[in-house]
Amino acid sequence: MKIMYIMLTALMPAALFSIYAFGVHALVRLLTGVVSAMAAEAIYRKITGQKITIKDGSAAITGLLLAMAVSISTPLYAIAASAAFGIIVGKQLLGGLGKNLFNPMLFGRLFYLFSFPDSILPWRQPVDLVTAATPLEILRETGQAAGVPILQMFLGQIPGTIGEISSLMLLIGFSYLVYRKVVRWRIPASAFSMVLVLSLLAGQNPLFHFFAGSLMFGACFMATDPMTSPQYPKGQIIFGAGVGLIIMSMRWWGWQTPGVYEFTEGTTFAILTMNLFVPYLNRTFKPVRKKREAAQ
Repeated sequence: MKIMYIMLTALMPAALFSIYAFGVHALVRLLTGVVSAMAAEAIYRKITGQKITIKDGSAAITGLLLAMAVSISTPLYAIAASAAFGIIVGKQLLGGLGKNLFNPMLFGRLFYLFSFPDSILPWRQPVDLVTAATPLEILRETGQAAGVPILQMFLGQIPGTIGEISSLMLLIGFSYLVYRKVVRWRIPASAFSMVLVLSLLAGQNPLFHFFAGSLMFGACFMATDPMTSPQYPKGQIIFGAGVGLIIMSMRWWGWQTPGVYEFTEGTTFAILTMNLFVPYLNRTFKPVRKKREAAQ
């Protein structure tokens, strides 16, 4: 599918920057995600007697997104297992391409968070790879969205998952999707609007929340998945606003639950939760065709 290859192209700025920032460690993890996802899909469809469809690019996108959503410390086996789970369970067993309710990549990431909760640590600083705290860890410890230079967050000079660190590279890729008219831009727009309002109400810098964690990555490249997001404008706005609300709720209160330190970001939970409402949003906001007036 042409749209899948456009998406792969849009992910290249952030993916290539991650290789610059983390070196061969990032490259190996990105390749592991892509190869594992494609292999899992091919093997499953071969076993079940279905046509092998890895050439459509959807499995490659799932694997690449998953690998970009882990840290440089994540073992290769955890990436491979999570990619396979996302493809087989989140995609194939739940209906296949275009029929699955949940984003397969996020289904795989959810499996990763529960199955390998400690493998994401330690976080590493780009380039020198020394252990360092992420902006959201600083927020968790201090309760303040301050202390991290916003420009460094925007450019990608902070610890984080492989693909999320540079908001600049993510925005370049997203701009390409907008240019090619293949992205539902209302979803990230409403997500960022919700984050903006909530940040201001809390007296925190909205730019901190825009550039910290997986918000930029998730809102621009995961929540906009055409297979698992609302089809119609009003539904897209509600979907995006819900994603923004849940993410901010997790950032402020998620860490207060014992044993769920890894879940303070909330992007995975936010999008998967809103995926549940997509059928309802599509039914509710489906345009009603006006009946032709009777000929006089």
